[in-house]
Amino acid sequence: MNREAFMEAVSDESQVWDVLVVGGGATGLGIAVDAASRGYKVLLVEQSDFAKGTSSRSTKLVHGGVRYLAQGDVKLVFEALRERGLLLKNAPHLVRIQSFVIPAYSYFTKTFYGVGLTIYDIMAGRLRFRKTGLLSRDAVTRRLPSIKRKGLRGGVEYYDGQFDDARLAINLAQTCADNGGVLLNYMSVVGLLKDSAGKVAGVKARDAESGRDYTLKSKVVINATGVFVDAVLQMDAPGQHPLVRPSQGVHVVLDHSFLPGDSALMIPETPDGRVLFAVPWHAHVLVGTTDTPLDKSSLEPTASEQEIDFILETAGAYLTKKPTRHDVLSVFAGLRPLAAPAQGTNSTKEISRSHKLIVSPSGLVTITGGKWTTYRKMAEDTMDKAVAVGKLPPSSCVTATLKIHGHEGGHADSGDAAPLAIYGSDALGLQDLVTERPELGQRLHARFPSICAEVVWAVRHEMARTIEDVLARRLRILFLDARAAIDMAPKVASVMAAERGLPLAWQQDQVKRFIELANSYLLEPYRPAIQADMNLNQLNDI
Repeated sequence: MNREAFMEAVSDESQVWDVLVVGGGATGLGIAVDAASRGYKVLLVEQSDFAKGTSSRSTKLVHGGVRYLAQGDVKLVFEALRERGLLLKNAPHLVRIQSFVIPAYSYFTKTFYGVGLTIYDIMAGRLRFRKTGLLSRDAVTRRLPSIKRKGLRGGVEYYDGQFDDARLAINLAQTCADNGGVLLNYMSVVGLLKDSAGKVAGVKARDAESGRDYTLKSKVVINATGVFVDAVLQMDAPGQHPLVRPSQGVHVVLDHSFLPGDSALMIPETPDGRVLFAVPWHAHVLVGTTDTPLDKSSLEPTASEQEIDFILETAGAYLTKKPTRHDVLSVFAGLRPLAAPAQGTNSTKEISRSHKLIVSPSGLVTITGGKWTTYRKMAEDTMDKAVAVGKLPPSSCVTATLKIHGHEGGHADSGDAAPLAIYGSDALGLQDLVTERPELGQRLHARFPSICAEVVWAVRHEMARTIEDVLARRLRILFLDARAAIDMAPKVASVMAAERGLPLAWQQDQVKRFIELANSYLLEPYRPAIQADMNLNQLNDI
């Protein structure tokens, strides 16, 4: 992907796109892939970076949803289990089979969840991962060495999927581009175009980098902006009832020593009746999530003290090594775009997790709700509707078997064994970069395997424009260890500036902005010992 080439593609404002997607998260990217693979001329615009919002802030699970099964939402579980299996086949470099263990402190709990998860397996049918099994007390402690032993009666082991959400988003964007689609990050929609009959005929958009406004015409416009769908709907028809009720989910990241081994911990019922996971992820442990209803949306939501304390206390009740605030390497929050009912509610349990698809009188197509696991089915449903609304030539969906960019080089069980495995087949290109320029093989930080070549690759092929794009969503360091991300920032800025031909002033501004952002992922402020401009001057030769 090349942003300059894509900007050139939209410079002719007389052209009419078949499909224009607003929103570059999981849903929007899935729709763009679906549209491009059907042969339509598709353009996607995103106000920030791809997956900047909710789609990079999930619990990293590709799952049917044990919680939804317990709530009786059988249709959603069936759909998600099928999509889970398809995603494992289509993106094996990003999705892996993950063992989950539910510790049981009563024999009833062991039997209850054993039966329930066996049903979960049966519902997955031929796309089942592995068989659920009952575990003895010793078997649980082998899989979860840090689990609290007092009163432990055994447990249940089941299997679901684990993935890297932002990396999948980038690969979906590349898949769309591979199929002829055009995608632009940092291109915000500021208004809708309408014809003489009042039908939506495109959008007015503004490029954040140049400040230039664009008129982009399309046969059908799809609003896939997640928690921001109401902002676009207000452009279409001011004053209408909100479609989305956002719910905040918070995660904390800890050192791997808090949950050694390869299995994840699933706490099936927290004190407030929810589910909590502790999942191995990129040699760290991700713990979450909360489910807090909110009244407004933000690109950078902030975890509350109560949410952080709740996660630490709940996890600590099950672990021999109890995490404290001092142990938190990073904390991040994401907003789920839950489809709200006509009557408001303060309980997110009462708000649908299924997706909701509507067509406004103006012809604007809006999709919201759902979850990462079902993004492909959401896209298929949306495009089927968009084809009818836009009177496009009929074309069938092919994404159930469409391989996602990078799939050739990956395997579902590769895990974190190889540092570049997450790139799949693109790892070969990264290795070639290092061969051509050995200095790009330098690590960005002693605690992480990430190298300078990955920064160059992110700029050249993944449309990374800022330090945040690289460290938050291409390399994931900000989400894993915000202090380490701050330490990496000057070197990343230097490599990016050299690649893009940008001045030292850009580097200094980027480092300053990133340090401010990264500190919001920490519970205590962190400032690097060496001045940012000194680091930048030292690193300009990389």
